[in-house]
Amino acid sequence: MSEMAEAIRALISEKGYSEDSVKQTIEKALKAAYKRTYGDDENAIVKFNDDMSDVAIYSRKVVVDGVYDPVKEIELEDARKLAGDEVEEGDEIDILEDPKTFDRSAVTVGKQTAHQGLNETYKTSLMNEYKDKVGEMIIGYHQRERNGNIFVDLGNAGRIEGFLPTKFQSKLEVYEKGDRIKALIVDVKPTNTGIQLVLSRSDTKLVSSILEKEVPEIADGTVEINRIVRDAGYRTKIAVSSAREEVDPVGACVGLRGVRIQNVIRELMNEKIDVLKWDPDPAVFIKNALSPAQVERVIITDADKKQALAIVEDSQFSLAIGRQGQNVRLANRLCDWNIDVKTIEQAEELDLSSFNTVQNARNLFNDEVEEISKISELPGVDAEVAELLKNAGIEEFQDFVEAYDNGTINVEGVSKEALDQINQLISENVEFVEDDGAEVSTEEAVAETQSEESEAPAEEEEEYFCPECGAKITLDMTHCPKCGVEFEFEEE
Repeated sequence: MSEMAEAIRALISEKGYSEDSVKQTIEKALKAAYKRTYGDDENAIVKFNDDMSDVAIYSRKVVVDGVYDPVKEIELEDARKLAGDEVEEGDEIDILEDPKTFDRSAVTVGKQTAHQGLNETYKTSLMNEYKDKVGEMIIGYHQRERNGNIFVDLGNAGRIEGFLPTKFQSKLEVYEKGDRIKALIVDVKPTNTGIQLVLSRSDTKLVSSILEKEVPEIADGTVEINRIVRDAGYRTKIAVSSAREEVDPVGACVGLRGVRIQNVIRELMNEKIDVLKWDPDPAVFIKNALSPAQVERVIITDADKKQALAIVEDSQFSLAIGRQGQNVRLANRLCDWNIDVKTIEQAEELDLSSFNTVQNARNLFNDEVEEISKISELPGVDAEVAELLKNAGIEEFQDFVEAYDNGTINVEGVSKEALDQINQLISENVEFVEDDGAEVSTEEAVAETQSEESEAPAEEEEEYFCPECGAKITLDMTHCPKCGVEFEFEEE
């Protein structure tokens, strides 16, 4: 086998180049040497054996009677000596060239072209291989550091280099030379010798990738990661759910005695992780998102602006806020809501009845509210109070309204303030349906009951107000007592 054939075999079998890429590289190198020798390569033809065992370069020349351009033309007499007497003027014949006759500089150019071509082919091959691995984890070792950026040895004789920039590093992690680094591939860039993989230790996808390897239920789709937010190095919050009622998504992620989540924590260099249950009800989800703090109640204060109030015990306030506000800040990002945390004492100073909780919930879900009839189904209602009422036989709205109006509700653990709050929610938002199908609000139903039990109420006296300042006036006045504007009344 010739030296060329041996080189071709090594490039294909040992270096891993494709046959097409090797052919293209050799062809470019030979044509570059040809052009360096003759000044043009338009008529240069490169031919390979079928088994890729050898390669040759030819000059394709036109048969003429009187040569003007010896690079592209050949005399009829000379052509017949090479190809036979049947050759005619105007025919084209391929004449074998010996690369050894090329100029020395031409050979150098050919080698440089081949070397550059092989490098580009190799980089292209690596780029195609690794561009599909963006988002995957990779393991390497700390090689060197420059200006806070870490270069990671990923093997492959330096052809593939890992680059962990400062902005993608976890804030509290410190590495020494030779330390093992597991990171996420976020980008692929070409270099002079190969490719560079841009790595990240701060991306939320790193957490989900590690968690997926530790929790089989996530890998098989039984448990879904709905959202992840992270302050890399300090704390991560993960919201999970499952379509199967018998599966506890949080328990699956935490594992028996916390084994699974502890493995994830170790991979993240002891970063704190809160795994909580995702819920479509924003009030419930916000309550879960503020873990590990115990939240007494969540009130949706403005659904359109996504603002909510979380009420906690005094002992839970600092835990809900977190160090430098980290816990509530992450909860805000996780829920995509602006959460204001107050203690029970602070909340008592607020006029909570002004928050139209149920109506805000309706606006949040585009007015598509499913029909409800139980106190426990009221958005924003205290679940513990609803459960105590249910155990006392008061579960439906109608039962509650009747008992409340009669003053017969006496349930241990349920304060008058809690009853007033529930009654306020029902009276403002719940609509009762009569037998004839007509919808009647709670206030209308109470009004009808009163009209049946007593004589028709006296017609309310109409009130009048100054058109300038809004002060209350009477029909016998000619001037506003407040701003002095003159006016007169006309009967319609």
